[in-house]
Amino acid sequence: MSKSSMKSFFQSDMLLYLSILFLVEFVRGAALISFLPIYGDKALGLNLDVIGAAITAHYITDTGLKLAIGYLLDRLSIRVVVSVGLVFSFIGIAALQFADVPWVFIMSAAIYGIGISPIWIVCLTRVKEDQRATQMGFLYTVWLVGLGSGPVVTNLLLDYDLDLTYWVMTLVALLALLLSLFIVGGRSVHIDVVPFKQQLAILGSRLRDMKLLMPGMVLQTLGAGMLLPILPSFAVNSLGMTASHYSLLLIIGGGCTIIGLIPMGKLSDSLGKKWFLIIGFLAFGIVLFALTQQPPIVLAFFWAFVLGISYAAVLPAWNALLAAYVPPGQQGLGWGVFSTVEGVGGMVGPIIGGLLATRYSESSVVGLAGILFIIISLFYVFFPFRLFKGEALPPAKGSK
Repeated sequence: MSKSSMKSFFQSDMLLYLSILFLVEFVRGAALISFLPIYGDKALGLNLDVIGAAITAHYITDTGLKLAIGYLLDRLSIRVVVSVGLVFSFIGIAALQFADVPWVFIMSAAIYGIGISPIWIVCLTRVKEDQRATQMGFLYTVWLVGLGSGPVVTNLLLDYDLDLTYWVMTLVALLALLLSLFIVGGRSVHIDVVPFKQQLAILGSRLRDMKLLMPGMVLQTLGAGMLLPILPSFAVNSLGMTASHYSLLLIIGGGCTIIGLIPMGKLSDSLGKKWFLIIGFLAFGIVLFALTQQPPIVLAFFWAFVLGISYAAVLPAWNALLAAYVPPGQQGLGWGVFSTVEGVGGMVGPIIGGLLATRYSESSVVGLAGILFIIISLFYVFFPFRLFKGEALPPAKGSK
């Protein structure tokens, strides 16, 4: 990222947004990757299907509200939308203290999902067109540092004190809420004044344009979602890992992703998106299959390294590709719609993963996710990238 690009990206309000994003993703990673699966299993004795249902409930509220949040961000104060959402998220995390029965456990996760989307969509609207993949790489670096450090810290604390883990998550969620009160009022971006029906027509046109992308959008979040409720138990039961080993696995995978995101974003900007997506998803699928063979711990750490590099290749290229379809002037609504489509797989994935793990095994879920990622890789082999090179598409019919 050039100095001028870096300077424009780090506007005074962007630093605050990134700080809130980090805290929000810290709690999300801690909750979804470690606390809910481990606490639900060890402390509450819940089956993996109930844990999967709780994670799905989180994604249902998160995904279901993205369209409405995107619409509100184009019309209301950022501070109001982000702060109100984070109030609900704080309530959801705080309620976990009383989640001693399955329905309370699931409801708490659902309420927590309400406030996740706004700050992410706000950050997406600040990415510049001319440095899309590069800035996406930096944005995802912040996102992943938060998402990855949450479960690492949580795993270490869970070995020490369950109550302390809960209070750390609750206090971080409260800090994110307090920081949101310092957001300057105003809408997320300058928007064109277009009637809502006309905006929906524009977005409908964009969705028709991107119909070829939708299978990949859903399948990749489906595969990732299936893994969420079973990862900790898979690491223990199939890979023979302790909580410390699992934390190290996450550090290796997440660290390699973080280190690789910005360089991969730059390469994607200059070389195009196709092979980054094909090779990245193919490596994902192969590594997941390799992990089902119960490799030694040292080899499992190597596969985590490969996963991290693969994820770094995929993320900036994919989101830069998707950004070409966001209508100018309706970025909040546009990202809300597209994030909703992506979230469909995230909604159903965890409950499918939990049910399959309960009926069969955690390894079967990991293997099936590997098949899905290989299918996605093959999908991008035949995807018509020649139709666009990542630049913004022409104005959709009905737009100004």
